[in-house]
Amino acid sequence: MVILVLNCGSSSIKYQVIDICDAAHTLLAKGLVERIGLAEGDLTHKPVGKEVFKLHQPIADHTTGIRLVLDALTNPEHGVISSLDEVKAVGHRVAHGGEFFASSCIVTDEVKEKIRSLFDIAPLHNPANLEGILSIEKVLPEVKQVAVFDTSFHQSIEPINYLYALPYEYYEKYRVRRYGFHGTSHKFVAKVGAALTGLDLENSKIITCHIGNGASVTAIENGKSVCTSMGFSPVDGLVMGTRCGDVDPSALLFIAEKEGMNIADINTMINKRSGVEGLSGISSDMRDIDAAYESGNPRAIVARDLYYDRVRQYIGKYAALMGGVDLVIFTGGVGENSWELRARATKGLEFMGVEINDAVNRPTRGTDTIISTENSRVKVAVIATNEELVIATDTYNLTK
Repeated sequence: MVILVLNCGSSSIKYQVIDICDAAHTLLAKGLVERIGLAEGDLTHKPVGKEVFKLHQPIADHTTGIRLVLDALTNPEHGVISSLDEVKAVGHRVAHGGEFFASSCIVTDEVKEKIRSLFDIAPLHNPANLEGILSIEKVLPEVKQVAVFDTSFHQSIEPINYLYALPYEYYEKYRVRRYGFHGTSHKFVAKVGAALTGLDLENSKIITCHIGNGASVTAIENGKSVCTSMGFSPVDGLVMGTRCGDVDPSALLFIAEKEGMNIADINTMINKRSGVEGLSGISSDMRDIDAAYESGNPRAIVARDLYYDRVRQYIGKYAALMGGVDLVIFTGGVGENSWELRARATKGLEFMGVEINDAVNRPTRGTDTIISTENSRVKVAVIATNEELVIATDTYNLTK
């Protein structure tokens, strides 16, 4: 069954085409549409086993972008299917499901309205996600669509861990609470990591660390999320590329008063001007921070150490929350590729039973590997995440 997976941003479309059945899956192609709505747009199409195809032209909207993707998929030279009739379903990444969706679902008019109702609390993501759904309705009107929500996996979190100690009326009126994100990634790597290390997922305590430009840590007990570091929005928790993570709200009020900043200014600061970029003054890309760190740049040293140490703090916090831990997993762009992060984030956790095998940890990049020693009471693993496969699998299971 051929499934198109879409992740629509405000001016971009990431996509994969996966042929999936009960027992196996095959990636046919992946690609990216960028600069939608600007003077010149770009399509980069990567078919498996064929040359990369690139297109540079104006792309007015998401519907136009999706039409270009479908044209690329069926092109005789760089296509991977002979006809659009082969596409049996489309799975969409939707950032925010609020309290409506504890699992993925087939898209209906009611589902679209609920996604729309969450625009206020996910203004950067949900409008674009819905635009992708509406565009497919225009281009492939007979094809079933499935919405897979970043927040669904975290709907198992109890009120004691999702409520903020604010006046309860704001939860009742506006549903201000911890939602958590990266749910598809945390769910996927926990399952794969349990299988790799011989754990029973439904009788286990796992801490998953999705570390990249955006980053979050999740405590997973018996296969269910019990707490996660991102909160009402993705800005909470860890230090990230440009997001500040945990911060005293009074500090923001103080800065706003001193600098004459309004709410929009503060929102821009905590989301786009903070994190390692704000601390270092160099970049949000950890590769640039690593280079500056090695050259002895003092602000880069503080930024990277702080970024790494916040992960360690959350590992300890969630081990305490669950009363122990069987497995710690690192995933995401930095989590999968930076041995320094993994070493620093687990340093000092020997009292918990964590022992890293340095000879295995250092060369491991983006492959599913156990990096703890044989004697380590707590297993530590690197697992390559695959959120698109989770979306494709949920879409297949709901539409087959």
